[in-house]
Amino acid sequence: MLKPYAANPEASIGRHYDEPPSELINGVPVRNAFQRDRDRIIHSTAFRRLEYKTQVFVNHEGDLFRTRLTHSLEVAQLARGIARTLNLHEDLIEGIALAHDLGHTPFGHAGQDALNDCMRDFGGFEHNLQSLRVVEKLEQRYAEFDGLNLTFELREGILKHCSIKNAKQIGDVGLRFINKTNPSLEAQVTNFADEIAYNNHDVDDGLRSGLITIEQLQSVELFATQLDIVKTKYPKLEQKRMIHETIRRMINVLVVDLCTQSAKNIAQLNPQNIQDIRQASYLVGFSDEMTTKNHALKQFLRKNLYQHYKVNRMSAKAERIIRELFAVFLGDIGLMPHEFQQYAKEDRARAVADYIAGMTDRFAIREHRRLFAVEEYF
Repeated sequence: MLKPYAANPEASIGRHYDEPPSELINGVPVRNAFQRDRDRIIHSTAFRRLEYKTQVFVNHEGDLFRTRLTHSLEVAQLARGIARTLNLHEDLIEGIALAHDLGHTPFGHAGQDALNDCMRDFGGFEHNLQSLRVVEKLEQRYAEFDGLNLTFELREGILKHCSIKNAKQIGDVGLRFINKTNPSLEAQVTNFADEIAYNNHDVDDGLRSGLITIEQLQSVELFATQLDIVKTKYPKLEQKRMIHETIRRMINVLVVDLCTQSAKNIAQLNPQNIQDIRQASYLVGFSDEMTTKNHALKQFLRKNLYQHYKVNRMSAKAERIIRELFAVFLGDIGLMPHEFQQYAKEDRARAVADYIAGMTDRFAIREHRRLFAVEEYF
């Protein structure tokens, strides 16, 4: 029951390399173009690596903390539900959600910041652009092309933001940043699902780790309101369940508000096709009241979790590992695997960044130990 302004695989702008459509059974394609995109992402090497890449807590700090993989799955689940409510294309939304973090470095944002600093004189590093580079070039799986040869609509959705300078270098998906237009509603929804997922699940992981407390969170209206409802309805509930019940209710009120406000915005515009969506201002979003509440939650997490001294300690270690790996590989590309040595013939620094960005947390730690610890031989 797609709306006429939803992305439609039958009207896709297409792929870089033409491919025959999916086989027909009883006149119906086995998979539409967006399903094929999603499946290619799930089977990619970069997607599997997300299991061992940091969300906030480094992988070895605990088995139950979120990783980039579990985060991506949670974003996909939220985004699909929103897509169904707004009658948008669920397969496309799921594909964007599963691909949006493929270019993330090891050690989360600390790793990205360090690698970006290392690449300052070589064009910089940004994980959205790296995700696009992964699906367009670095995945080596198919006989006839590099990358995954995804549709325009999915590649477009991967890019949440992009500078004009970079937009001029990435072809078709960069034009909207130059022309100041917007992506599909599917891409817009995924951006917000991403934010809802990581804010609320960082609350969960922060409480689990003991770095933030329920008492601190009661200063955040979004949390405190739902906690009061849970305590009133279930006065004898144990703390573990109380936390989960509160967080799931926070997610619910955010999703309901997003769907309600976005539906109003869309109805006011009354778009007739996807081009109307691209030419309009951003249509997916929270109400003003919920925007304020959500911002307060983000500010709380930034101050009390992301800047906690224990997180800062791990971030400092991560930055040192990234910087030292970059320096040694840039100085001697022969220390990298053969395929990255080949990429280095085109762009030495970018090849080093590609290699480091593709590492998992634990592989980066082991690689650093192999190169710098005297007692390590292999």
